[in-house]
Amino acid sequence: MITIDIHSHTSHSHAANTVAEMAEAAEAAGMRVFGFSEHSPRPEGYNYPTEYRTKLRAGFPDYLAEVKALCQRFVDAPEDKKPMRVLLGLEVDWFPSERPFIERMINAAPYDYLIGSVHFLGTWGFDATVKDWKDLSDDACFAKYSAYFHNERDMAASGLMQVAAHPDLIKIFSVETFRRWIADDAHSRLVKDALTAMKDTGMAMEISAAGLRKPCKEIYPCPEIMAMAAKLHLPVSFASDAHAVEQVGWKFDELERYARSFGYTTSRYFVEKEPIDQAF
Repeated sequence: MITIDIHSHTSHSHAANTVAEMAEAAEAAGMRVFGFSEHSPRPEGYNYPTEYRTKLRAGFPDYLAEVKALCQRFVDAPEDKKPMRVLLGLEVDWFPSERPFIERMINAAPYDYLIGSVHFLGTWGFDATVKDWKDLSDDACFAKYSAYFHNERDMAASGLMQVAAHPDLIKIFSVETFRRWIADDAHSRLVKDALTAMKDTGMAMEISAAGLRKPCKEIYPCPEIMAMAAKLHLPVSFASDAHAVEQVGWKFDELERYARSFGYTTSRYFVEKEPIDQAF
């Protein structure tokens, strides 16, 4: 049974519930380790159609204080009465030209782990709306997939993050086209290059239920990527990517079956950037 969920969001960004409410939901769902990984503040110019940057920046000190207080409960409890362990994380958007901004941000607090994610190609937030994708040709989609995995590789090779979020998020609105793209050997090599960079820098690859809630209706990552990761012996973590209390630990029984089908029996999380593997 998977009892570790290290990807979640709160009402400090665009999610529905508070830090306290999300922690209560995690305990009720049977989680033994729960990680808060709020979105990182983004630099100007990287915008979504509905933007929450101002709200996130204003509430970020409160986010840190609230999660740190929950983390301390575990530290202070006696060994025979340890509560659910809460970890302080951050989901960090990777912007290739903004590394100084990223480094300042991630060094500003004592995070247990950093989740690296690619949501933007240039200044385009590609996962915002299906309208951006509906008129694209296969060739145009293929070019965007390739650019995405180049960014995934560079994010991993930076050595700044511990976990790679939803590795094939780019398929969100065009899953059938993505399947055609990844079936090509040259394209699958781009994916393998990104996974190899994750392995080489000690990252874990996230297996996420979030895709089941999205238009692609498929776990992140797809079976082709899972097979590559298993062959590389790339460690994995598990994520609900919860944006509301009812999503905490969501579909983890399905994620477990999926992971086991590729030979995985342990999940990885990080405390003070140090990896811990736990059987499930």
